[in-house]
Amino acid sequence: MGEAWLTARCVSEFLGTFVLVATVCANGLAEQSVWSGVSIGCSLAVMIYALGKASGAHFNPAVSVACGLAGKCPPKDVFFYIVSQLAGGILGALVSMIMYGEEGITLGPGDKPGTVDDKYTWWQACAVEFIYTFMLCFVILNVACSKMHAGRNQFYGLAIGFVIVACAYGGGNISGACLNPAIAVSLDIMTAIITGSAATGYSIMYTIAELLGAVLAAGLYRLVRPEDYTEGDDGSSGYPMSAKLLSEFLGTYMLVLTVGLNVLTKSVAGAFSISASLMCMIFALGTVSGAHFNPAVTVAVVASRRGKCSPQEGAKYIVVQLAAGILAARTYCLLTGDTFTSLKPADSDWGQVFVAELIFTAVLAFIVLSVATVQSSLSEYFGLAIGLCVTVGGCAIGGISGGSLNPAVSLAIASSGDLRAVWHFIPYAFIELSAGAMAAGLFYVTQPSEFQTEWMGEDPAAEDEEGAGVLMKEASGLDDVVLEGPEAAFKAEKLGLPSVQKASFDLEGRSTQKSKSTSLGRCAGWFF
Repeated sequence: MGEAWLTARCVSEFLGTFVLVATVCANGLAEQSVWSGVSIGCSLAVMIYALGKASGAHFNPAVSVACGLAGKCPPKDVFFYIVSQLAGGILGALVSMIMYGEEGITLGPGDKPGTVDDKYTWWQACAVEFIYTFMLCFVILNVACSKMHAGRNQFYGLAIGFVIVACAYGGGNISGACLNPAIAVSLDIMTAIITGSAATGYSIMYTIAELLGAVLAAGLYRLVRPEDYTEGDDGSSGYPMSAKLLSEFLGTYMLVLTVGLNVLTKSVAGAFSISASLMCMIFALGTVSGAHFNPAVTVAVVASRRGKCSPQEGAKYIVVQLAAGILAARTYCLLTGDTFTSLKPADSDWGQVFVAELIFTAVLAFIVLSVATVQSSLSEYFGLAIGLCVTVGGCAIGGISGGSLNPAVSLAIASSGDLRAVWHFIPYAFIELSAGAMAAGLFYVTQPSEFQTEWMGEDPAAEDEEGAGVLMKEASGLDDVVLEGPEAAFKAEKLGLPSVQKASFDLEGRSTQKSKSTSLGRCAGWFF
């Protein structure tokens, strides 16, 4: 998709990359340590919303390569896009450096502008660039290019932009979080020109790592979205178990990795960065596996019944989630050269930990059930609502229990710390899984209409005439009732309503609200 003229598309890529790189460079020169990640992520998001319809809004050679390899962008466009992006990036870096005087930004390991931090090595910095460029390209392919989502949602800019937030506050402390060859090349070249110093050469290493991340993203995308490469398949018939399990593995891995990098590098915005990683991966993979990424959430979804996830499928999810957590733990230990002391903070007792983890894990699981598994689920903000639960819990109880809220996170931290304290995982997991079950109970009590098929019976026609008479009485006088659910046609017939569209009834059969169908609702109650 995009403008018909290649010139218009290339100017779009030039402009978007110019704004992005100028924002990156200005934040670095201003030494804005707290809000820089948000500023850069927002600059990417707003330019995507502005120019996505013009060129696809890549603004990144790695993204263009990933789209080309995934069959989403013609090779000719990939070439001209990359040329436009590099030109826009160089101009953006030049403008920002002129604004701040004769200064530059030395590219390399560490998070201090103008310096190269000896704490981290070149391979650690390149590994961060590889992993998070993969995440960026993978999220873009899923939310903006797939058959399931392309042109059908408005969350794509938010999902893509906040990948930068996810990386900036954790991985950014190691590599600087370029995730974009246009940024790496522009900073390196313009710093060398303005300061008269030699280029560091890190732009070449970063570019290679980022392009490899793009290649991996394109490859794994083909595995989680097989319908894109199958004629006549739009994904509505469901995904194979292999795609679902890979989805759960990738989402949990990126979440747990972001947790570890934020904590071990002493991030200034850890909870927000972690919530951003969860949000982005939910937006990307929600339609594949349901995007649980958390055994406690899986328990909640299974316990809530309604056919959203069978016990057998849930067990497979949990095994994959725990495996991803362990691998992520090994990864963040290698990238930081550091480990956790223990899962439970030394200053907290087990009673405090129990209450904290129980309440806020239940909140997370309850929000998932309420916004993503209901008949009228959120169409645009489900990932944001769920992701922000991590900010809620992380800030509220981080000092008490660590704010794990996830057995996969708990296992990762326990297994990467002092082995004498690895047993802490057991009570944490018990508390968190119990919280998932508790969330399912609260969901049943607070939203009984979601179980109406169950209480009315599998066969709506079996409802007795007396019950239909009650519905008729309650609905009398309504000119335009909105009915919803598998019993809608039956109820409409019994009520004799003149204009029936779509309806919602509470547990006692009373009309509760008018509602409109959404594009998301047509995806077969899709999220879980």
